[in-house]
Amino acid sequence: MTREGSTPACPAELREGGVRLSRENRGDHASDRAARKAIAPKLGCSPDSLRVWCQQAERDAGRRGGLTRAEKDRIKELEREVRELPGPTKP
Repeated sequence: MTREGSTPACPAELREGGVRLSRENRGDHASDRAARKAIAPKLGCSPDSLRVWCQQAERDAGRRGGLTRAEKDRIKELEREVRELPGPTKP
């Protein structure tokens, strides 16, 4: 589900493939940034998107601080439940 005017999320397979390619080809480039810059156009995404995907994959694997994808999904679910709660009643 996307908001009006926003771009649809990339399929999980594309993100996972991008992260894998970035890891596999890192040694062929001078830096992570250079690797992402070379790989991103082949995937049809921006180097910044690929950077975010790689960082999230590191969080999910416990190699980087921050919220995992599962934790973010749970927070969204709880926020949705709170929005759906009935409002306070007036006396």
